[in-house]
Amino acid sequence: MNHQTTAPGFEKHPDYQVDIKATGDRVRILAGDRVVIDTTHPLQVTESRHHPVWYLPLADADPSLLTRTDHSTYCPFKGNASYWSIDHPDPALANSVWAYEDPYRECVPLKDHLAFYTDRVTLEVNGEIQKAEAPGWSS
Repeated sequence: MNHQTTAPGFEKHPDYQVDIKATGDRVRILAGDRVVIDTTHPLQVTESRHHPVWYLPLADADPSLLTRTDHSTYCPFKGNASYWSIDHPDPALANSVWAYEDPYRECVPLKDHLAFYTDRVTLEVNGEIQKAEAPGWSS
């Protein structure tokens, strides 16, 4: 299990940071007019040289709108990511949701949380629509 293992990325890059902060913000994700998730228990993750990403409790998602896929990716700081598609006619919503189901020890708070490609869905924070931004390297 990864959550007992130190992330190899931090061993190679000790100055790299993944800051995970619980906030009391109300965060909603919408796919068209469908509410995929509505929560007041989000985590905001700020990672070195990356745009901030919201991780939202899986328990607050509408499971009828999510379908697990075979897609996966790997992060040397967080671990293996699993993916879901949002059930919606828009093909851009395929593999638009990910989670670290068994994250490395440094990122254990991310367990049971989902993240979304906000350039494919609508992200609202405290009722305000946020800029659509793919996660990844910030400029």
